[in-house]
Amino acid sequence: MPYTNERRIAELAIQRACILTERVYNSQVKGTIMKGDKSPVTIADFGAQALIISSVSHAFPEDSIVGEEDSSDLRADKAKRDLVWGLVKDTLDATKDLTSELGDIKDSEEMLAVIDRGTHQGGAVGRIWALDPIDGTKGFLRGDQYAVCLGLIVDGKVQVGALVCPNLPVDPEAPEGEKGILLSAVRGQGATMRPWSTPSAQGTPISMSSVTDFSKARFCEGVEAGHSSHSEQASIAKSLGITAPSIQLDSQAKYASISRGVGEIYLRLPVSLSYEEKIWDHAAGSLIVEEAGGVITDIYGKELDFRQGRTLRANKGIVAAQTALHPAVLKAVKEELKVLEL
Repeated sequence: MPYTNERRIAELAIQRACILTERVYNSQVKGTIMKGDKSPVTIADFGAQALIISSVSHAFPEDSIVGEEDSSDLRADKAKRDLVWGLVKDTLDATKDLTSELGDIKDSEEMLAVIDRGTHQGGAVGRIWALDPIDGTKGFLRGDQYAVCLGLIVDGKVQVGALVCPNLPVDPEAPEGEKGILLSAVRGQGATMRPWSTPSAQGTPISMSSVTDFSKARFCEGVEAGHSSHSEQASIAKSLGITAPSIQLDSQAKYASISRGVGEIYLRLPVSLSYEEKIWDHAAGSLIVEEAGGVITDIYGKELDFRQGRTLRANKGIVAAQTALHPAVLKAVKEELKVLEL
């Protein structure tokens, strides 16, 4: 089957990275730095990016990589650099059985160089991996949901997607039970889910909810109001007859939730006309939703265009829904956002 090896490497890479992120998640030391755009980055972001890029580069040395982080802050802060390298080295030592498939990193200098391989500018041609080492860093910091995400874009089209949501329950009907799911998909081959911590487990097919009655539907949205307009989303839900409260989640956990039927709609309405969504925030999750039977467009009904570089600059907002519901949801979005009508 096409992309079988790419899917396997993507799953193993984010799983190995998640060993590191969970160690930091459960510790008191997050090593938080505020970036120039006022968004936080932690030592786990840097460590996970190093591990994932190392894995992808080892398996597919000719491929390009678009990563969220670069090493400049670590190069300027030896204490944090040493913290990150300690985490990376410990994770590599704990996963030596994966070295032949995912490669190794010999020292902290190589780690910095590996992190900086994620500076590719994206585009419409070639094989480009888009990774978010920790999607939902604010959720990660407050002890809530986050995701580790990796997608392969080939000539501008996402072909492989994989993401780990360490804090989503394996069984949504048992929220206090086992936690941590890994979802993946290959275009045209469907989407699957399994517990993230069991690499030998067989993924089971997942599908979107079959609910077609808006009075029984639920929608997901981000926790951070700065990322999406909660008030407009609430107004749209009301106009559609949705009465259930929104499911608020950080990160691509929203994509994961609707793709396995926990919620039928995901709205991310733009809070600014100038904001451009980043490709690493949507590559993996959007494909998984599509392969689970959903439809994803922007607020104008346009497909997400991953050919534009590091951002989805040709799109505004996200409207993801179960196939039967998407046309009505999109219509309601357009009516609510009249100022943005084309």
